[in-house]
Amino acid sequence: MDPCPFVRLIVDSLSLKLPLSTRKPDSAVYPSSTATCFCVIRIKGFSPQTTFLPIYSSSDAVDASVGFHLDQASLRRLSGKSLNLTVLVYPGMIGNTCGVTRGKLLGRVNIGIELNGETESKPVVFHNGWSKLGAESDKPMPELHLTVRTEPEPRFVFQFDGEPECSPVVFQIQGNIRQPVFSCKFSADRNARSRNVPQDFTAKTNRVGGWMRTFSGGERDKPAGKERKGWMIMIYDLSGSPVAAASMTTPFVASPGSDRVSSSNPGAWLILRPDGSSDNSWKPWGRLEAWRERGTDYGLGYKLELVTELNAAGIPIAKGIINGKKGGKFCIDNRLNNDDPSLSSVRGFVMCSTVEGEGKTSKPVVEVGVEHVTCSADAAVFVAVSAAIDLCMDACRYFSRKLRKEFCHDQQDNFS
Repeated sequence: MDPCPFVRLIVDSLSLKLPLSTRKPDSAVYPSSTATCFCVIRIKGFSPQTTFLPIYSSSDAVDASVGFHLDQASLRRLSGKSLNLTVLVYPGMIGNTCGVTRGKLLGRVNIGIELNGETESKPVVFHNGWSKLGAESDKPMPELHLTVRTEPEPRFVFQFDGEPECSPVVFQIQGNIRQPVFSCKFSADRNARSRNVPQDFTAKTNRVGGWMRTFSGGERDKPAGKERKGWMIMIYDLSGSPVAAASMTTPFVASPGSDRVSSSNPGAWLILRPDGSSDNSWKPWGRLEAWRERGTDYGLGYKLELVTELNAAGIPIAKGIINGKKGGKFCIDNRLNNDDPSLSSVRGFVMCSTVEGEGKTSKPVVEVGVEHVTCSADAAVFVAVSAAIDLCMDACRYFSRKLRKEFCHDQQDNFS
């Protein structure tokens, strides 16, 4: 499998140096050395990025950073063109009103960038140092320190040829080339106990049974018809061998007195992969929990933990909320959660997958960093994760709404 070129445009080592206020007018214009500031970073054609901006002192570390992902189409569109990166600096804190609470603009810095074939193969630094916020003048003015650079970040790209519950083929995408690499088989058996391993698994009973008891929520009191369970999706390679799976181990159950899956009682999937032994047994890779957020807007909350035989408690590697109406992306990338110490075990980009909003046709696109794939089975695990998070969008729908027939074999069920 050959990866697609991706480049990450990084703006880091951000720090703001404020002039010494010797007169009252200056102190009215510029915040003090203990003030809080932030900056908005813009590049035409990309969503603006906002980050906290530390105030510089000789003892402060400069570690604030943001990044932009440039995929193959973006690189082709921007190759050989001059881009303008603009950094707008404001006093105050990042808030909730339209994303930020802005005071008077302190100033801006413009950095020119030109992308070419070199940026796809090696790191390139476009700027590193201090720049004044505004036009040259004799008066002291704030200065912004920043580094603007690119790093190649090649990724494997896969796309489902249909919705996961329809058992589609999965293609690898390389530019305009689409090559089948995996196939999926979805099943839904609501009569099966949620913690049972599917019958086409050959595994050591004591090991798998123990995992399922650990990772499932067990049998819980739940109203009749207010549960979704028994869903499973298997990933096969082109030879027909199973290489990954996602199995619903904890049913998605409506909370008492409500019609939704709550964060206090989430449903869960176990992500499995072959352990490479001669008896074709399986081992757990991860556990994905999902629920429906409170409020009128549908938010799909999720948490993914990395699990092993020795660490069944799980190591958090991703969590967040996906807009249930518009959809979004599921990502394993600690750079998107640099304020969350619980995700410190993740280093950089691992994967991302598109998730469509509720009721929309979904053909997930999965991107996986090349350093996390040594064989096709490694990629298959992330394809299974993508399928599971996509299926969570249906599992977390209000129980008063019907699901398509693929989700249940009982055609008389209220949700068929």
